[in-house]
Amino acid sequence: MSKASKRIEALVYHAKPTPGKIKVVPSKKYATQRDLSLAYSPGVAEPCLEIDKAVDNVYKYTAKGNLVAVISNGTAVLGLGNIGPEASKPVMEGKGLLFKIFADIDVFDIEIDTEDVDAFVETVKNIAPTFGGINLEDIKAPEAFEIERRLKEELDIPVMHDDQHGTAIISAAALLNALELANKKIEDVQIVISGAGAAAVSCTRLYKAFGAKDEHIVMLDSKGVIRKDRGNLTPQKAEFATERDITTLEEAMVNADVFIGLSMANIVSPDMLTSMAKNPIVFAMANPDPEIAYDLAIETRDDIIMATGRSDHPNQVNNVLGFPFIFRGALDVRATKINEEMKMAAVRALSKLAKEPVPEQVNIAYGETKLLYGRDYIIPKPFDPRLIAEIPPAVAKAAMESGVAKEPIEDWNRYKNNLLDRLGSDNKLVRLLLNRARTNPKRVVFAEADQLNVLKAAQIVYDEGVAEPILLGREDAIKALMEDIDFEADVQIIDPKADNETERKNKYADAYWEKHKRDGVTQYSARKIMRERNYFAAMMVNEGDADALITGFSRSYPSVVKPMLQLIGMAKGVTRIATTNVMMTQRGPLFLSDTAININPSAEDLAKIAYMTSKVCKMFGVDPVIAMTSYSNFGSSNHPNATKVNKAVKILHDTYPDMVVDGEVQTDFALNPEMLQDIFPFSKLAGRKVNTLVFPNLDAANITYKLLKELNKAESIGPIMIGMNKPVHILQLDASVDEIVNMAAIAVIDAQQREKRQQKQGVF
Repeated sequence: MSKASKRIEALVYHAKPTPGKIKVVPSKKYATQRDLSLAYSPGVAEPCLEIDKAVDNVYKYTAKGNLVAVISNGTAVLGLGNIGPEASKPVMEGKGLLFKIFADIDVFDIEIDTEDVDAFVETVKNIAPTFGGINLEDIKAPEAFEIERRLKEELDIPVMHDDQHGTAIISAAALLNALELANKKIEDVQIVISGAGAAAVSCTRLYKAFGAKDEHIVMLDSKGVIRKDRGNLTPQKAEFATERDITTLEEAMVNADVFIGLSMANIVSPDMLTSMAKNPIVFAMANPDPEIAYDLAIETRDDIIMATGRSDHPNQVNNVLGFPFIFRGALDVRATKINEEMKMAAVRALSKLAKEPVPEQVNIAYGETKLLYGRDYIIPKPFDPRLIAEIPPAVAKAAMESGVAKEPIEDWNRYKNNLLDRLGSDNKLVRLLLNRARTNPKRVVFAEADQLNVLKAAQIVYDEGVAEPILLGREDAIKALMEDIDFEADVQIIDPKADNETERKNKYADAYWEKHKRDGVTQYSARKIMRERNYFAAMMVNEGDADALITGFSRSYPSVVKPMLQLIGMAKGVTRIATTNVMMTQRGPLFLSDTAININPSAEDLAKIAYMTSKVCKMFGVDPVIAMTSYSNFGSSNHPNATKVNKAVKILHDTYPDMVVDGEVQTDFALNPEMLQDIFPFSKLAGRKVNTLVFPNLDAANITYKLLKELNKAESIGPIMIGMNKPVHILQLDASVDEIVNMAAIAVIDAQQREKRQQKQGVF
């Protein structure tokens, strides 16, 4: 995608369908006049009076306890500089989005039109009663130091300037682990800090809190080494000025153990790396281009421990590992501030988490066989679902132990469970899905590439590195559409009806005929159907010219399934294909089967569908907890529609005793673990969070999936074909661009999985 096209895409993202990225949603009922009279006058007077009696009741009756203000004056926005408060608003909204999706914290972004420290502080103090915490953002130094210092002193709620402390906390955790792996002690190592802004100063202070020595630290700014004999130093720079007789980065790097880069791209040379001590630790965190390129650094020294701010290399120092979870812990104990003890607790928790066994979901997301603590894994990954259950409790405990918590936690197990429940429907699964596909992109045929939405999806998967698209359709039509959407990539375009494809068409047709000539297929009929794009696409996959295919956007589902079954067929040992949809719901991802194929499956078919669906769950890194649904509960009806589900459950229990599956059960019981535990405590599902529903027929499954999609606007991935011999996935008619992108990622992951199985079996 060209720079101009990316610019337009970014602008459309922020403008459509409604401007901005966050909104206010009611959290109470408002359907009736009674509801409204409680929400506002006269009922609202009662909580007002209670708060008037005791101001801390504001946390009991309002949203203050889960509300953070993201506040900026726009004086140091990203790499854009001083662009003013209005221009900073998109960034502040983005920060609010991250707070919400990672830690379920609500945010109001506030942009203040002043560069005067006194006016800024006074404004924040005046609005502070609204909020449970204040996140300062993109404020230039040195004013940022003074603003944060004063607000921390003068307010009784948590205040943190993430630009200062976020990078400090994450990099400190990575540094502790890197030093352990290098067999070095923080009090002994020589540290070079390139950069002297807010983040560099905060990082250095935190490293000192963990034992780094002043005499071992050299800090540089744009003028070179910050020395005590230099005039006009700010107090922050003077704090880290050295007496060593050096002036350049090249001199500072000689025998250094640690390099911390918070400055600019490509200022560290291979020679500088070579001059460092044994087992050097290099955190090159300038974005988007680090102080030295990752590949160049590891090529220069094989004993290096390297981290960057980038997601495409190991050891990403990413602030999102910190600020959402630090505020979560602070809010949950009503901390009056975020102090050094809380920040250090977050560092230790992150450091410890990197040493623990990594959940399969994280391995899957990053395309790793098994992430293990070591030189290429010194800090947890941003997609690690354990972050919310580990960092906030550590921060909350530190707040309690340091005396700044006003609402201490007593039941830590319950608190951790509540934190995990906050993960909800934030589309983490979609992010995991796309990230995993990027680890090993595959060739995906888009069989209807002359449809605009399909082509837009192909453009996205190409630009994002999710897949290598192969575009099928009329070449002139596809190229015209590509020009319209500024899709300039050199991708393969194939028109099955074109004369220049005759040789390939005949090759595919003959291969198909050879396999099916005793099934009533003639060579003539085989060559004729190869002009049809779905048959052609299927044979591309069969013959190894593509790894997967996506189709179905413009045609009915049954008409597309037919050629796939004829040409691709079912996997070995499979007697029934099916589909499952993944719905992104408020309670988390929910797998629904079978949503598109089997009209009235038998008990045996239902058992097979449930088993195949469990495999799909595991492909997503989700441990399946499966409810076999019905209108009856555990034998309460003798009607055949209910007894077949009961029989399917018995088959599963006998054949796969370790599967967490049960039924027949009504959907409300399946989705309400407390109710199920109370009425049916004997069930395998009792007390568990069901994440998979298998329905007794196509009516029930398809209606439920589409109700969820339309009424709750739940994002859907699917229908995912299960049981096919090759990675083939069929879209719903007129699928959205996002749905097509998600299905393309599924197709890539499907191909990745099959490739791994073949490698294990010794095929390659």
